[in-house]
Amino acid sequence: MTDTVRSAPPAAEEQQGQLPSPQARQAAATTPTAEPNPVRQRDAFFDNAKYLAIVMVAAGHAWEPLREGSRAVTAMYTLVYALHMPAFIVIAGYFSRTFDAGPGRIKRLVTGIAVPYVVFEVAYTLYTRWTDQEPDRPISLLDPLYLTWFLAALFIWRLTTPIWKSVRWPLPLALALAMLATLSPSIGNDLDLQRTLQFLPYFVLGLLVKPEHFRLVRRREARILAVPVSACALAMAYWAVPTMSYAWFFHDDSAEELAAPDWYGPVMTLATFGCSLVLVACFLAWVPGRRMWFTVLGAGTLYGYLLHGFVAQGAKFWGWYDPAWMHRPIGAITATLVAAAVVTVLCTPPVQRTFRCVMEPRMEWAFRRFR
Repeated sequence: MTDTVRSAPPAAEEQQGQLPSPQARQAAATTPTAEPNPVRQRDAFFDNAKYLAIVMVAAGHAWEPLREGSRAVTAMYTLVYALHMPAFIVIAGYFSRTFDAGPGRIKRLVTGIAVPYVVFEVAYTLYTRWTDQEPDRPISLLDPLYLTWFLAALFIWRLTTPIWKSVRWPLPLALALAMLATLSPSIGNDLDLQRTLQFLPYFVLGLLVKPEHFRLVRRREARILAVPVSACALAMAYWAVPTMSYAWFFHDDSAEELAAPDWYGPVMTLATFGCSLVLVACFLAWVPGRRMWFTVLGAGTLYGYLLHGFVAQGAKFWGWYDPAWMHRPIGAITATLVAAAVVTVLCTPPVQRTFRCVMEPRMEWAFRRFR
């Protein structure tokens, strides 16, 4: 959930600085007293998008125990999973365009992604031992647990960025790898490579998009068109609940593991990619571009992403879903509001300051100085 989106969906570069908005660039260029190296301003549009996407991530996890017996919740769950991680990953790819494997970039890759991955992989394993009553569950840095898969995937995607910037047809190649992955159940769980490959096209697409593409989907015509398209998508998801497995949108299993013929894998890769891109465009069309009360929270989406999982897992262990009313519409609404409130708090600056030592450690002692 990339800050892939992390932004992603939510990484380090998404938190530490984003490309300035067109207005900011123009102001800097026309201000005679501008400093030679002005501080980059964060773009409110992307911070807003990341915050709204992380709220969808939290809502999706809150709906998991409520899917059984509720076609409406399952339809919403399917729609959210078709949207939130692709949105995070596209944005993560967009802000990875400048990654060149230089010393400074590698340092941020290690401190902003690799270190949090190790810390939270251990933390989630210990936490799962308690909540799932599995005292013998091993700690394995090669088998990402729960939410940590995204950090492992982002680490790999970022390292391979120079390759995607060099090849002639990066997106078709990424799609081909994703399609082939669905034919290979033997890929295994090492670094969740199956999911890393199947989500790869969204990251590569993010590397390819330009600022004008985002401006295109934010036009008034696009905002108007997004309403009926989103409504149709929800209706389609509701219709498909009895006939289609939403697990295709998880992108973490091969066709064989989903009890489907092999040829389903490549076909569903293209189909889900198309569906997700349409939904991402609709989502971005309605993301506000001006500063909002939640804009500042966009810088903390990785914190919200990694920390809210403890609450989501604990809610099941503590029996929050046991009352009968939780499995009625009022229960789904309550779960959604609580999830949104929790992840909002976890994205706030005080929480960022508290956990920065493990999420963005400086680690000057571990790296050589380069001039």
